[in-house]
Amino acid sequence: MKRLRYILIASVAAALSGCNGFLSIEPLNDIVLENYWTEKADVMSVLNSCYAQLESADCIQRMAIWGEARSDNMQSGSGTNNDLNQIFKENLLETNRFANWSSFYQCINRCNTVIYYAPEVSAKDPNFTQAEMRATIAEATTLRALCYFYLIRTFRDVPYVTEPSKDDSQQYQIPATPFDQVLDNLIADVERVKDEAVKSYGENSVENTCRITRYACYALLADLYLWKGDYQACIDNCDKVIDQKILQYEEEREKNPTTYPVELYGRYPLVSETQPGSSYAGNAYTEIFGTGNSFESIFELNFVSNQSVSNLFVRDFYGSSSSRTGQIGVPPFIYENAYAGTNDYFRKTDCRFLENILETNNKGYVQKYVAQRVQFRTSTTTGAAPTVTSSARSTNYANWILYRLSDVILMRAEAEVELAGNVEVGQQLTAEQTQHYQNAFDGVMAVWRRANNKRTSTTDLLVYDDYAIARSTMEDLVLGERQRELMFEGKRWFDFVRLCRREGENSRMITKVLPKFQENSAAIRVKLSSKDIIWWPYHRDEIKQNPFLIQNPAYETDKTEQNI
Repeated sequence: MKRLRYILIASVAAALSGCNGFLSIEPLNDIVLENYWTEKADVMSVLNSCYAQLESADCIQRMAIWGEARSDNMQSGSGTNNDLNQIFKENLLETNRFANWSSFYQCINRCNTVIYYAPEVSAKDPNFTQAEMRATIAEATTLRALCYFYLIRTFRDVPYVTEPSKDDSQQYQIPATPFDQVLDNLIADVERVKDEAVKSYGENSVENTCRITRYACYALLADLYLWKGDYQACIDNCDKVIDQKILQYEEEREKNPTTYPVELYGRYPLVSETQPGSSYAGNAYTEIFGTGNSFESIFELNFVSNQSVSNLFVRDFYGSSSSRTGQIGVPPFIYENAYAGTNDYFRKTDCRFLENILETNNKGYVQKYVAQRVQFRTSTTTGAAPTVTSSARSTNYANWILYRLSDVILMRAEAEVELAGNVEVGQQLTAEQTQHYQNAFDGVMAVWRRANNKRTSTTDLLVYDDYAIARSTMEDLVLGERQRELMFEGKRWFDFVRLCRREGENSRMITKVLPKFQENSAAIRVKLSSKDIIWWPYHRDEIKQNPFLIQNPAYETDKTEQNI
């Protein structure tokens, strides 16, 4: 934990990041504690620094690498650094720099500081009203919960602190709090403040997507409840987000009935792959990942409209305008022969393998976030694969999305599958189970149709009866669609961890991950079968500094052990 003085001085970084008017509150760079926390601007300055910390390269690197690198979506790319290479080899050691969690605890301490001092400032400054104070606490509390959620999904048990480090007398060498206890605390915290969060910062304001709103609280709660296994609560929170997006769609559609580029897929409104009247696909990609702050966005870290801080993770690990290839590559089996119709992940009608992956020099690289615009015909006269035209960003200002509507729709689908309970092949479904499966299928179908319906016929659609035969096949349907839709967004490994926790063993995860290993696959299979291996090790420096931390038993190996 960093001391308060350091955190406040560091908050000068907030002047380099944030959202429009929110940025106008300049943080101080020379703080005397007794002279601080006297007015609203002091609070907003440190709140701004919470967002600045999340936008740092260290935080976004970990959001992506913790949530994705160990999955089947990623492998070494060009000039991959050694620590990342070792992760791709499943040779994850306690010395790996990506196992360091300090960047998230810095953000947590900033959030704790805002929560602690905001009431004091509200009592001093009449311009900082009680409603504003409560909304600010809701914002900081939700950001803190998000940070802890990343930590427990990665390390399982972590030190849980809700007090800021105000002076040198405080002790932060404490044991790790168990996963389930932290999860329950996060749910209670966000439930307590969600109704105080701002619904909207103004019509068409970019702050509606790059600051915490009430709908970001609902999205986070849906995710937390999904991990807890409270599936009805997950659905209830998903529906609050979905209902708001339906209302937004109806209002905007009424204003622009012929030109609004959002369509209904079943009951779900999603950005269309084609602009009205166009024969070119790629519009959904361009709106969501190129332009940013799209209709579908719920919460994303803002670089596009700010352009004073670069998204260094995308530049260094995915690619840039000068180099379309980054340190992270894509395993060939993910995308090869997709247009030939023999790929297990993508059908040839799916726009997403053309949008998200760049194949060059017989290797695959991440194009998502790197390209600012992607375009290709919805059909070709020759029947050959369409030519994809993409333009890389001239700058490195790609927003980083944490929650968007299709993610919420698919969380809801997963919860519906689990609410149906255990269903084995050949088992007759009850009416209630059938409804749950139909609801789940409808959600998957909406997301899938958006990516496919401009390039496919009705005979190519997903078929409900092919999947509604058992819980495992429905789970695979949802898991597969989450992979296609959210690929490279820092979700896939966390989906596997959630699956392994639910099942109590790792066999399904191993089956999906193992194909990316070209060497030592037998040894990798044995290693991944360890129940605790789904979590990361505590970094060696953290164990040295905090004697109460006990290393994950999956990583208690001979210190001389090297590669597999």
